[in-house]
Amino acid sequence: MPADVSALQVALPLPLPRLFDYRSPEGVAATPALAGCRVRVPFGPRELVGVVAGVAAPAGDGAAGGMPELREALACLDAEPLLRGELFDSLRWLARYTHAPLGEVLATALPASLRRGEPLPDTHAWAWRLTEAGATSLPGLRAGSRPRRLAELLHEAARDEDALDGLMDDWRTAARSLAKRALAERVAIPASQLAPAPQPGPEPNDEQAEAIATLRDTEGFAALLLDGVTGSGKTEVYLQAIADCLARGRQVLVLVPEIGLTPQLLSRFRARLGVPVHATHSGLNDGERARTWAAALRGEARVVVGTRSAVFTPLPEAGLIVIDEEHDGSYKQQDGMRYHARDFALVRGKALGVPVLLGSATPSLESLHNARAGRYAHLRLSRRAGEAKPPRVRVLDVRKRPLDAGLSAELLDAAGKALDAGGQVLVFKNRRGYAPVLLCHDCGWSAQCRRCSTPLQGTPMTVHAGGRRLQCHHCGARQPVPLACPDCASLALQPQGIGTERIEELLAQRFNVVPVLRIDRGSTRGKDALGKHLDAFGARAGVLIGTQMLAKGHDLPNLTLVCVVGIDEGLFSADFRAGEKLAQLLIQVAGRAGRADKPGEVLLQTHHPGHPLLQTLIAGGYHAFAEEELAQREAAGFPPFAHLALLRAEAKHADAPMQFLQAAKNLLLPFAAARERLASRAAPDDAQPSPDNSRETLLELHGPLSAPMPRRAGMHRAQLLISAANRRALHGALDAVVPALHALPEARKVRWSLDVDPVDLY
Repeated sequence: MPADVSALQVALPLPLPRLFDYRSPEGVAATPALAGCRVRVPFGPRELVGVVAGVAAPAGDGAAGGMPELREALACLDAEPLLRGELFDSLRWLARYTHAPLGEVLATALPASLRRGEPLPDTHAWAWRLTEAGATSLPGLRAGSRPRRLAELLHEAARDEDALDGLMDDWRTAARSLAKRALAERVAIPASQLAPAPQPGPEPNDEQAEAIATLRDTEGFAALLLDGVTGSGKTEVYLQAIADCLARGRQVLVLVPEIGLTPQLLSRFRARLGVPVHATHSGLNDGERARTWAAALRGEARVVVGTRSAVFTPLPEAGLIVIDEEHDGSYKQQDGMRYHARDFALVRGKALGVPVLLGSATPSLESLHNARAGRYAHLRLSRRAGEAKPPRVRVLDVRKRPLDAGLSAELLDAAGKALDAGGQVLVFKNRRGYAPVLLCHDCGWSAQCRRCSTPLQGTPMTVHAGGRRLQCHHCGARQPVPLACPDCASLALQPQGIGTERIEELLAQRFNVVPVLRIDRGSTRGKDALGKHLDAFGARAGVLIGTQMLAKGHDLPNLTLVCVVGIDEGLFSADFRAGEKLAQLLIQVAGRAGRADKPGEVLLQTHHPGHPLLQTLIAGGYHAFAEEELAQREAAGFPPFAHLALLRAEAKHADAPMQFLQAAKNLLLPFAAARERLASRAAPDDAQPSPDNSRETLLELHGPLSAPMPRRAGMHRAQLLISAANRRALHGALDAVVPALHALPEARKVRWSLDVDPVDLY
């Protein structure tokens, strides 16, 4: 190739820490303007879609023997870059911070259809209208049926799909029925350009008003922690801040931790803001997610609400980023490219020069530490909005007391009284299934997952479907319950322990005159299933049984009693974050009670009523717990007073991960030893190295060790924990070592990953 022609440096979605050089396609000049465009390229016998990261002069000419002739890219897929400006720069930063290949990071940021090379979709809106035949046939449709109700709505006027979401449940099924008979049709309409016209909300109290004023006066980037008790009206603060931002003609991104929260927020936001609110989450199909991404890129989407991956939404006219339930662990991606959406949103906010609002009733200890250090503005909402009062909390000591499906007689009596008074009851158990173990009463055999157990550590399979099916919650393996014990042929197989299905069975028998609804991952698999279940449940007296899905953000105004069972296992976990997670979960669950005018009560059922965590939470609340936990973290050298990276490896044979991690440790040892050399040089000859001085350059290596769960899905797992008191020291070591990890001979025998700032060590 001519020496004066530049090569395209293409980032491909491969686990390789490099860019690949290609000649530009025929008729396309290789200029820096192509950076951020997608290209289709040959890669071995395959074709891949990558992103141009830049252009550079080749090292030599293949014809002259200086370098092999570059392969030509097959096509440039974009007339202008999809990834550009702030988003492209922020993604480059993310690749450096996570030490992940740039190609994988860029692929993660694009919707699936764009990763496949499909064109940027049209972003017009969709509406439904009656056809002439539909208007004529309207009187003949069955009265009260869904098609008739939808036809009546469309007879008044054509309705866009966002409006129909708020006017009628399950209207899409009715629309398909009408469309089949040519009575209604879906039509494209221009994307709505409604001016911001927020509807008036409730009058904010003085704390809410102060938070809103602070946000209104904030110019440029600032991180603001909205620390408000459950039911204090944080969403109202979000809405007013968003309305102010829209009035200035700017875009807003709102992150939520769970898909289940999205429909509830969308309907509330659409009613209040007067503009289309776009959603993006894994419950939508590829086309819907790509349209939201494209609408944001073109500046048409003014408000985008989504889960973790929504943090990659383009924001050319950004004005505000909101992170609801900022403490939630689901913001951390646990496989592939391991990023934290909350932390990346802060990076983007700084690059965009816009405020980032982090809201929670139980802020993460990292965020509280940043607020106390002055890095975040700390906005407090210390009381519930309106007339709602905090719930009364009681601890039920169940030691030596008989339990029925894990529930005490006192708890069942309290539930009956709440139902008799017309209230709703939530029984919280953070373990789905019927029972966690199937046990042979005669010989002690228990059902273990063959893919996740080791000779030294078994992994029980959970009993589901009322005792008819076994399922591993780690790898997903399923099998029927055996008819007899495989070891002794006994028929005395008994489910041991309690799950949500078993509690549902008991409560449905005991309270058979009210609805009993179970909410967990097994019962909410369909699209918008959680919202539909709660809508059908309504405000009537009834019982909800749920896992942590119900602990986040759901407003149940008639819920008067919350019963928390099965918390004891969380009190004694080896995970250093276990106390924080349990405290957050208890506060969030308890906060579902008494959110309207009816007083609420919370019952905590436990065999350890004197446990310090419970005593601290009851006596002083979450912030008293946080004070104690932060002091313990500082003394132990755990985050936020240290910075961690976890190197994980897995393989079919147990020795391969340990060999790879030992080789990785050998590469890191010089950086750990550097601390001793630096401390020795800084100290007088007759003095011991100062612990304070040495800690500034501390790099500690723990392992390699078997993972807390040493086998999963047939793969043996091990890990190496890297800890540093200084973030720069940690990343300096990783910058030097990670490229060498790819070249290790041992790396070819394992699947490995690096997790910077891990949220758990499992």
